[in-house]
Amino acid sequence: MITRERTIFAILLAFLVYPGDNMGRAFQPEFMKPLANITVPLGRDAVFTCHVEHLGGYRVGWVKADTKAIQAIHDHVITHNPRVSVSHGDHTTWSLRIKGAQKEDEGLYMCQINTDPMKSQTGMLAVEIPPDFIPEETSSDVTVQEGYHVKLKCRATGIPPPKVSWRREDQKDIIIREPFYEKSTSSNEKVKVQKVNEWIGEELTLSKIKRDQMGVYHCIASNGVPPSISKRIIVDVTFPPVIHVPNQLVGAPLGTDVTLECIVEAFPVSINFWRGNKDTIFFQDDIIITSSRHEVQILTKPTLKGHHSVAHPNFNFKVRMLLIIRNFTKQDVGTYKCIAKNSNGEFESSIRLYDITSAVKQKSSYNVAGVESKVNRHEYENQQGLEIYDGDHSGFDGIDEYNQGYERIGNGEVRSQQPPDNVVQSSHSVPTQSSSSSSSSSKERRKRPGGGHHQFRSNSNRSIDGCVLLHILMAFVVTYR
Repeated sequence: MITRERTIFAILLAFLVYPGDNMGRAFQPEFMKPLANITVPLGRDAVFTCHVEHLGGYRVGWVKADTKAIQAIHDHVITHNPRVSVSHGDHTTWSLRIKGAQKEDEGLYMCQINTDPMKSQTGMLAVEIPPDFIPEETSSDVTVQEGYHVKLKCRATGIPPPKVSWRREDQKDIIIREPFYEKSTSSNEKVKVQKVNEWIGEELTLSKIKRDQMGVYHCIASNGVPPSISKRIIVDVTFPPVIHVPNQLVGAPLGTDVTLECIVEAFPVSINFWRGNKDTIFFQDDIIITSSRHEVQILTKPTLKGHHSVAHPNFNFKVRMLLIIRNFTKQDVGTYKCIAKNSNGEFESSIRLYDITSAVKQKSSYNVAGVESKVNRHEYENQQGLEIYDGDHSGFDGIDEYNQGYERIGNGEVRSQQPPDNVVQSSHSVPTQSSSSSSSSSKERRKRPGGGHHQFRSNSNRSIDGCVLLHILMAFVVTYR
């Protein structure tokens, strides 16, 4: 080994000491420009170029200065590194090429001319290394209970040192909650909430995490040397089921299809089912539904807009439970429960289903019996008693407003209240009689068949026969419908 190095050194001396054609001449070799420093990514070629004029018979050599390892002399490669080569053009441009530069190729390189004294110039080779994660210092997928804290870590190496950033895969903001104390109330902890699209740093702390923070987080390391790298970390947030019911009271006519809906939030994904009004259990697919008129549907929506599915479907922690009842019958009337269970707990909500047909009939009969329903106040009184005007109703727009001036008292009795100011009185109404005639006429009453009667008191304290008024009401209801 020592003999070989001595031989190489002897060859180098021979090349450098050889006088050449310029010995004793006026022109000596000179460097035309400095040797440039080079920075290349790992695996790329590095080329040093030495520009010389008036070289004549002198020789150019290349040495790795920090290790004193000879690379080449003139156009001969000395090193045993197969990735090193030399070239020149017109005796003015001399190049040293290092193919696929590696970390061990870094250092100071010298271009020399064998003049006396020797002339040389140096250039630095720097090899950049793309980022790489340190596995034992980088987080993997994590599961955390809602309300707790989780710290995600991402450590990376590289030259230059890489920058680490965090982003959510679904493009939502990252929520950072930082506790702080006010000077005046140092005992009370408060939380500062910050929403960012990107978080810079090797650590990401999610404090008091909530279910909407569940998802995929990307840790990205970059230092300007391609390629940048990314680590995909799944964060699962567990919580017991919660059920939202849009309509707790649902009515439908007989013979129609009815849909009951519950919205369930749970993670891990819950077991969802319905319990019918006779303790009948309706599962989604696990148990056969005995009735062909009942159908259960569980609906989810894509996590990302424009996507039908994602790699981790658990992020759809919100689902819609639908119970469809075909050809609704009276036997279906009752209370239905939507139930959700997972490892964290159980939750149920109730929906009351009723027959809207019966309810409409009851309401209609009540409106007929309840004399406070809409009544036309197109009436006048003469000396023979109360008569009903059944003529032109055009131009009278105050029916609804006028009816608001009444309230029901007792069985069928309606007490007048002061009508609103904007009620228009009928143009066919006769001016009010004197108080004496009004008082006398108010004492006159007509008995209904069967002995019953309804008593009404208007603004002028006039009495109206209940049977006649009921006739008015029935006529109005028919017209109104």
